[in-house]
Amino acid sequence: MKNRKLKNSELERISPSEFKEVKKTPIIVVLDNIRSLNNIGSVFRTADAFLIEKIYLCGITATPPHKDITKTALGATESVAWEYAKDTLSVIQKLKEDRAEILAIEQAENSVSLLNLSVTPQKKYALIFGNEVKGVSQEVVSASDQVVEIPQYGTKHSLNISVSAGVVLWDLFSKLNRN
Repeated sequence: MKNRKLKNSELERISPSEFKEVKKTPIIVVLDNIRSLNNIGSVFRTADAFLIEKIYLCGITATPPHKDITKTALGATESVAWEYAKDTLSVIQKLKEDRAEILAIEQAENSVSLLNLSVTPQKKYALIFGNEVKGVSQEVVSASDQVVEIPQYGTKHSLNISVSAGVVLWDLFSKLNRN
């Protein structure tokens, strides 16, 4: 049996206004000092794909509109809710008050492998992704409820932040939607 590639018109995509109205996955993304505009745009696009609730852009992380964010986001900056905050720790405090579980995505002592991470449907999760060079800051790691590490088996032990976001968002999305 041959497979036929679908045309864009066959994909049944929702509009940005419909996106705003649909039930969201209870995940919030926090970008902690991301320097690459293309990485920011890519995270927006991935967040759109998995109906993520919101993105917080913190510290030096640039905000839309910007041509390099727009280029990789492909319109997702118009669908995914976002907010800028100068200080990542204040965002974490606010999210804790909203009863979100704070998960720093980082390599750290006592981290939980993404393979072993258990999630609870209907619970809200905030995923923190860090700077391309320095990762999630130590103070943010310390303020998190858990540190989650993506298992890696090659020589580099490092993934691009947009790739990390794709891997973790897909994993949590699929775990939350199993039931």
